[in-house]
Amino acid sequence: MKYVLLGTLNPEWASKQSDRIGKAKAKLKKLGIKLESVHYTQGYYDFIDIVDAPNPEAMLAFSVWYVTQGLGRIQSMPAFDAKSFEDAVKEAAAA
Repeated sequence: MKYVLLGTLNPEWASKQSDRIGKAKAKLKKLGIKLESVHYTQGYYDFIDIVDAPNPEAMLAFSVWYVTQGLGRIQSMPAFDAKSFEDAVKEAAAA
């Protein structure tokens, strides 16, 4: 399942970008989560990542780990492809 991660950085980690990324990538790999893309933003969120997780529990474990490491906060949202959305629309109309 793909997820969109909306993240913020704790100020002390903003200047340690390579350390933060290294720790996060290692944990993602350990949990079986594939990092597909990283985008840095200006505004409420500092970054948006797209990941592919084997299950919701892995995504939850990563989010909890990220906070407990003091790296920042992550909001994760499942991301559905167009076909899944179209199937859901058809299912909803049939009900």
